[in-house]
Amino acid sequence: MLAAALAHLVKGLVEHPDDVAVVARDTNRGEVLEVRVNPEDLGRVIGRAGRTAKSLRLVINALAKGRNVRVDIVDTDA
Repeated sequence: MLAAALAHLVKGLVEHPDDVAVVARDTNRGEVLEVRVNPEDLGRVIGRAGRTAKSLRLVINALAKGRNVRVDIVDTDA
C-alpha cells in the first residue's frame, strides 16, 4: 500500500511518469521503499535543497502509522 501511494505521489511530480518504479524491500531495520525515476526527473523528485524528497518521506511516514519505513531515491545514472 505504501509503495503504491509513493508511486502515485511521484508520478504527479515528474515529466516521465511511465519511468517511475517503487520497489519495497523488507530489512531487519524495517521497510525500505526505493524510488527510481528517469534521470531527467531526478531533480524534480529531490527538489531544491531536498525539500520535495523530505516532504515525500514525511507523507509516507504519516501513512505508515508508526512502522519503520525509509524512502530512498535511487540515482540510476551512477
